[in-house]
Amino acid sequence: MKENRYFQMIYLLLDKGQMTAPELADYFEVSIRTIYRDIDILSAAGIPIYATQGKGGGIAIQDSYVLKKSLLSEQEQKQILMALQGIRVLEDEQINMLLSKLSGVFQRQQGNWLEIDFSTWTKSGAGKHNFQLLQSAIWKSRIVSFSYYSGKGEQTKRIIEPHKLVFKTSDWYLYGYCTLRKDFRFFKLTRIRDLKLQDAEYMRETPEHIFERSDEFEMKTVQVTLLFDAGMSHEVYEKFDEEVSEQEDGSLLVTTILPDNELLYSYVLSCRERVEVLSPPYVRDNVRKRVGKMLEIYKT
Repeated sequence: MKENRYFQMIYLLLDKGQMTAPELADYFEVSIRTIYRDIDILSAAGIPIYATQGKGGGIAIQDSYVLKKSLLSEQEQKQILMALQGIRVLEDEQINMLLSKLSGVFQRQQGNWLEIDFSTWTKSGAGKHNFQLLQSAIWKSRIVSFSYYSGKGEQTKRIIEPHKLVFKTSDWYLYGYCTLRKDFRFFKLTRIRDLKLQDAEYMRETPEHIFERSDEFEMKTVQVTLLFDAGMSHEVYEKFDEEVSEQEDGSLLVTTILPDNELLYSYVLSCRERVEVLSPPYVRDNVRKRVGKMLEIYKT
């Protein structure tokens, strides 16, 4: 969220005329070093921002600089407001203030087009809390620490430079530099526990094309043929759509590509008696073995 800080800094300096680096650092809750780094970035981007030394000195923007709404088309103004509406669902007070100010500058109100509920069926607020804490850490370039549980249930302590919050394959992930693995990694938010914001800051830049440089979302797949009960038609068409072939008895035949891992078996078992794996044989056999183990548990 550094871009938001840059925009707010420009707005503050245009509004107040001049502020000192400590004042800006206190306002944004970052270090003075970060403020001067922001100034260099804004200056390189063509913003006429400068710092004066001595008594009465501070950071200011040339009087001739004006942030004009006319620089943006009507569609661009709308897109900015919609983007901020999307961020506002996280209930960030500074985002709300910025949205209000921009709505005034653009002289338009954009209806709230997005609603996100971070609570689960158990009504736990941990997901929302972690999301907001990570959002703040990314904005302030602050390191975080947490316990992380792998898909196999293994726990490790991680110290991470958080760079992005990513929504992919129906889940939220943190993308950041892991000091344990010495590389950038994705961390599923639902597997993060005991999240803490540290005092230390980081300066590492976020790499481009984060999905292309990572193989974490790559997985072995398998072509499977499934026969669903007619009573599952709404779910089957929703999930597989054009891969569905309706049979004479109303059952639904699906040939598709699925992950060749526990996700496949979890899905098949969740359908209970309403689906049969026709092929490949080894997937059918693995399902049979899992059902057998479940029956052993409930024998007595």
